[in-house]
Amino acid sequence: MTSLMFILKILGALGVFLYGMKVMSEGIQRTAGDGMRKVMATMTHNRFAGIGTGLLTTGLIQSSSATTVMVVSFVNAGLLTLVESIGIIMGANLGTTLTAWIIATIGKFSLSKIALPIIGIGLPIFFIGKNRWKSFGEVLIGFGLLFYGLHLLKESVPDVGALIDSANSTAQGIQDFITGLSNRGYLSILVFLTFGVILTLVVQSSSAAMAITVTLAIQGWIGFEESAAIVLGENIGTTVTAWLAAIGTSVNARRAARAHFLFNVLGVLWMLIAFYPFTSGVQWLGDHLPDAFRTEKLNSEIGFKLAIFHSLFNLANILLLVAFVPQIARMVTRWVREPAGPERTHRLQFISQNMVDLGELNLPEAEEATLQLADITRDMFQGYLAIFKDPETDLSAEVQRLKKLEDDADILTHDITEYLVRTSASEISEENARAVTRMLRIISELEEISDAIYRLIQITQRKYNKGRVFHDEATDNVLAFADRIVELIALYTDVLSKGATEEKLRKAEEIENATDKLRKQGNKRAIKRMSITEDAVKTEMITIDMNNQFELIANYGLNVVQTAFYLLHEDEVPEKYDK
Repeated sequence: MTSLMFILKILGALGVFLYGMKVMSEGIQRTAGDGMRKVMATMTHNRFAGIGTGLLTTGLIQSSSATTVMVVSFVNAGLLTLVESIGIIMGANLGTTLTAWIIATIGKFSLSKIALPIIGIGLPIFFIGKNRWKSFGEVLIGFGLLFYGLHLLKESVPDVGALIDSANSTAQGIQDFITGLSNRGYLSILVFLTFGVILTLVVQSSSAAMAITVTLAIQGWIGFEESAAIVLGENIGTTVTAWLAAIGTSVNARRAARAHFLFNVLGVLWMLIAFYPFTSGVQWLGDHLPDAFRTEKLNSEIGFKLAIFHSLFNLANILLLVAFVPQIARMVTRWVREPAGPERTHRLQFISQNMVDLGELNLPEAEEATLQLADITRDMFQGYLAIFKDPETDLSAEVQRLKKLEDDADILTHDITEYLVRTSASEISEENARAVTRMLRIISELEEISDAIYRLIQITQRKYNKGRVFHDEATDNVLAFADRIVELIALYTDVLSKGATEEKLRKAEEIENATDKLRKQGNKRAIKRMSITEDAVKTEMITIDMNNQFELIANYGLNVVQTAFYLLHEDEVPEKYDK
């Protein structure tokens, strides 16, 4: 029973730590998520900027696994290139070392003395505040819980020296076993490295694994070299999260996950060669820390030595391998090859990370997929025009291609809808919840546009199959309609890419009004022409069908621009709009 209680106490302390990390990370995302998304999307143009981005992002959300999963998902959506992703992954490895420094403070002062006051400050802010202030309160609560979890972890793991002095046979047996494993040279390093890999795989968080490692070292259960070897294993184990997240994703996303694995493994390999001189240097540096880093006994804490080891190892690994990013990219490109046969249509996937919810940072992928849906409608309409203008050529292959595009639009609409619904299931900010609602309407309108365009293609096919010849006036009306639709598609594509302005909204309204007039005028003239012959009736009915589809496309296109505009100008939404 005593052993069971010991295990449960450790698991409970670890749970408080992980939950604190989760609450803090998600609060930071809601507080600074827009900035983090912009940094990730725009400040990764070279490997050094990528390293800085990975360092900043991981330092904020306190999870390298979450950062690398986010990188995989961004690569999957085409928002990052493979080379850019490798730079961010390098920075994430350095950013995660901040966790070791936080944990090292366990031996410097009582975390419980500051943990509860931090929670006490955050709680009223969380309940009283709104929007970002509410999220800031959540950050403080999470930070306090994280510190309190570390305090509980330290209290749950007893000091080995005190247990042995009290003639505890179990503690003596465990210590003898660890000592036996520790005196076998490089074999011992490999054993503890393997333990680090397994530990990270079990807890699914390198931060949690690091917390356990540092706590065991501080309490005297393992020495510095053994704990350093475990840290190396944790660097390999943390790559599995991204590897699993990349299953079933695009080729480049799988390559990014492999690059993370390869980068960390290469680092561990060279560190194994230099392990003893490197750890000796770290211990010398730890022994010469300023007094501010020492305890009352003036002994350097093993926790700080581990933090130094973790930071210097990852920094050295970056300095050694940053020049070889293109070579790493080529290696993983050969490792994960393009699939043979026809190119498979890529599907949008919701990629999550178990420990930290990335709901706040998922929207760029949905935005990119929505832009792809807009591009499909543009491609389809250009294809329709080519068919309409060239009745003499057999374009059945083009019709089949356009049918496939329409099917792709249906699939992409389904994928984006499911993705946004799963994103909204997370605790996201009010602003992003509103963005999800607006995006759901936008993709619905775009899907309706693709359907209307395909109906135009089918109507044109019927026209050719029945041998119907349009009156010159009707043909001119169709081409005038088409010019306005082309203009509107270009406009809403620009809006989805660069954002909506009042000027663009007015332009969309002007186009929609023009198409409404064209429909009314065209249909009146078609009705007049019906009196010419019996065949004219059937021909003009086709003309009227086309005019009606054009007007539908214009209505849907205006809805896209309006929705994008009201997303940025919530205060200007007419009361009737959402109804």
